[in-house]
Amino acid sequence: MGAFVEVNKLVKMYGDFCAVDHLSVSIEEGEIFGLLGPNGAGKSTTLSAITTLNNFEKGSIKVGGFDIVKDKMKVKALVGMVPQDIAVYKHLNALENVKFFASFYGLKGKALEEAALEALEFVGLSEKLKMKPRQMSGGMQRRLNIACGIAHRPKLIVMDEPTVGVDAQSREHILNSIRILKQKGTTVIYTSHYMQEVEEICDHIAIVDHGKLIANGTKEELVSLVTDIKGCSITTRITSKVDTEQLKKELSVLPGVVRVSLEENEIHLDLSIKCENMMPILEVINNDKLPIMNVTSEKPNLDMTFLSLTGRELR
Repeated sequence: MGAFVEVNKLVKMYGDFCAVDHLSVSIEEGEIFGLLGPNGAGKSTTLSAITTLNNFEKGSIKVGGFDIVKDKMKVKALVGMVPQDIAVYKHLNALENVKFFASFYGLKGKALEEAALEALEFVGLSEKLKMKPRQMSGGMQRRLNIACGIAHRPKLIVMDEPTVGVDAQSREHILNSIRILKQKGTTVIYTSHYMQEVEEICDHIAIVDHGKLIANGTKEELVSLVTDIKGCSITTRITSKVDTEQLKKELSVLPGVVRVSLEENEIHLDLSIKCENMMPILEVINNDKLPIMNVTSEKPNLDMTFLSLTGRELR
C-alpha cells in the first residue's frame, strides 16, 4: 500500500538532553506497528511528535502524505490518540464524553451523534450510554478511552498502552477491536509492556533505546538479529545399554541439528530456528528403542530479543 507515516531523522531536545536522536521509521498504510522501548527510551516523545502534540528540532514527519509542520491541521484530522492515562471527564456520561472529543474534529448535529454511537458500539459500550466513568470498571473506562479516540474515524490511531490494568476479558476485546480496525484499513501505532500482545497483533515492530532506533522488522526478523537457534529437550530413559556417543553422532548429522548433549534422561538439542520437522529426530530415538516421554521446545521470543538488544526488561 505504501508508507502512511514517514519519520525521517527526527531530533527532539529537552535542554541539553536528546530525547529522540535522528530517529527514522516508515509505517505502511493499514498495518499495526509496534513501538517498543524501555521507559525513557523516547517512545512517548516520538508519539507526541507524530500526533502534533510536540514540536521537534530537526527532521521531518509526514502522515498521509502531509507534512506535519506545513499541514498541521490536515494531519490532526487524520490522527486519533488513545493515551496511556485515561482521559475522560468523570462528570459526563459515556455518550457525552465521546461526543465532546469527536466535536473537536468538526463533527456536529446528527453526524456527531451517529459517530459517537458507532464508536461506543465498536468498543462494546452501546448499552452503557448514560453510565458515567466513575460507575465503570477499569476495563470499561479503557474502552471508553478508545471510543473517544476513534469516533472521528481517523486514518491513523496511536494507542499508548491501551490494556494497562484491565481484566483478561477487556484486554481480549481491545485486541480484537484493534484487529478489526486493521481490517478496515486503519493504520495503528501500538505500544505495550505486554510482549505477548505485541507478538499477537503487530505486523512490524521497532525497538528504540536512548532515543535511537536499534532494531526494526517483523517479529521473526528481530529474533533472527539475536539468534538463529532454538532449543529442544526430549525426556527419555537412557540405560547403560545405550551407546550414547553413537546416539549423539546419529542425531548430530540430521538436517537442522546444530548441537546435541545428553544429561541423565534428557536429550538436549540446539536446532536451527528454521527447523520445523522433528520427525527425523524422533525416528532416530525410536530406532534406538528409547521411549519418548516428553518433548519441550524453547523457541526464542520477543521478550528474549528485547532484553538482548536493550540489556534490560520492559518496565
